[in-house]
Amino acid sequence: MTTAREIMTGDADCVGENETLTEVARKLRDLNIGSMPICGEDRRLKGMLTDRDIVVACIAQGDDPSTVTAGDLAQGKPVTIGADDDVSAALATMKEHQIRRLPVIDGHDLVGMLTQADVARSLPDGRTGDLLKYISEPSVTRT
Repeated sequence: MTTAREIMTGDADCVGENETLTEVARKLRDLNIGSMPICGEDRRLKGMLTDRDIVVACIAQGDDPSTVTAGDLAQGKPVTIGADDDVSAALATMKEHQIRRLPVIDGHDLVGMLTQADVARSLPDGRTGDLLKYISEPSVTRT
């Protein structure tokens, strides 16, 4: 059994819940990434923030990204995986929620990020296409 901890990218950077979206946008640019976890003062995960969130939930609404904070956009309970959970559970979570980046927590603390690329690197040669197809296919909900 391979765990999320074994293949995740450790030491995930967070944006603070009190950082402005302008500051967050600069971090995303400098790190050349499209999303980051939002952490509180206690380093606990508050949500995820994407570059798209900044555009759609702030700029397109006419709000000022230099006054809106990351915490203002954190909503609901973030989708996560436990550090010692099996990678198959992580894949099922990614598929169910149609996400490609999954925060990894140990207790309540963020310890890393599990990305589609992390999972792909752990697969045997030639299976990456299967992974992309699996995560991208919508889950079927039965009623």
